[in-house]
Amino acid sequence: MARAIWTGVITFGLVTVPVGLYTATEDHTVHFHRLQRGTSDRIRNRRVNERTGDEVDSKDVVKGFEVGEGEYVIVEPDEPDELDEAAPGRSQSIKISDFVDLDAIEPVYFDRTYYVAPRGKEFAKVYDLLRAALLQANKVGIATFVMRDKQYLTALRGEDRVLVLQTLHWADEVRDPGEELPELPSGRAGQGKQVDMALQLVEALSADWDPKRYHDTYQEKVRELVRAKAEGQAIAPAEAPPEATNVVDLMKVLEGSLEAARSSRGSGKEEAAATRTEKPAPRKSASRTAAGKAAKAPARKAPQKKTMAVASSRSRSSSSAGKLELQKLSKTELYQGATEMEVPGRSKMSREDLIDALAPAGRRRKKSAA
Repeated sequence: MARAIWTGVITFGLVTVPVGLYTATEDHTVHFHRLQRGTSDRIRNRRVNERTGDEVDSKDVVKGFEVGEGEYVIVEPDEPDELDEAAPGRSQSIKISDFVDLDAIEPVYFDRTYYVAPRGKEFAKVYDLLRAALLQANKVGIATFVMRDKQYLTALRGEDRVLVLQTLHWADEVRDPGEELPELPSGRAGQGKQVDMALQLVEALSADWDPKRYHDTYQEKVRELVRAKAEGQAIAPAEAPPEATNVVDLMKVLEGSLEAARSSRGSGKEEAAATRTEKPAPRKSASRTAAGKAAKAPARKAPQKKTMAVASSRSRSSSSAGKLELQKLSKTELYQGATEMEVPGRSKMSREDLIDALAPAGRRRKKSAA
């Protein structure tokens, strides 16, 4: 059971409800320790006096605000009353001052997300009253509170089961893109055939939001790299980034993208229809059905299964069918298949090059050339 990182009350009007604040997200980043090269010795950070080079004990560290060169105003960490005189310290109240439309807040203002829960069953009814009112009105309650010597601007919104509090950036923390960015478009590209084609592409790639469809593939690659190095296996080179689209060829690229999107979504609809035929189930859109399959599929396969997947794709009699199967594989799987086939120059190939080399048509061209 999670522990509250802050406790206090939410007030709106004359209504008060005691609540606790809980962290809503967690980090899944792969973390590495820092070691001295050639050893297993960990590297540690130390507090060192910049002038003398001597290590300083934590009890001798104070806060200082520079008011001039070499001149500081000192604030003692064990004297919080000094800061409390300037700020309310660890606030015990989240007082809602305004209710605004959720859609009116630009995404750039949102920062961290927390769950809010009532502190006891006797407060659940008042808590749920606020949650339901915010949800039905599609509004958020704007409030400020202080936690850990820092004041936060927050947006409190209602979801199906819980109140969610999101911290917001202050207005002076959000940068103006017109002033910060070196190059911005003039806005004259908002009409014409190219925009119509881009809108069709957006529509073809549209789907219901399902967060389980998306995975942190970079962290998966990092874990795969660590596993491969531990087992002494060869590591497939990373895929090079795609080249920038030439404005002259933009229409042609859009048409190709639209055709590919419709083709991939079409195959997804066929799979969804086949699933409904085999086993009766509630009606779902093709995109949601595909998302469900993606979520249930294992994130990684054993190397032996990967090799079998490549072999089965090579056994296809049709070149287009073979290519379609190959496109489902990762670059690492394709690279392993190319290694088995002893494809020359495979270490420098992109993912698309590997697909072309492993496709039946590509292999036939290589054999005829030989």
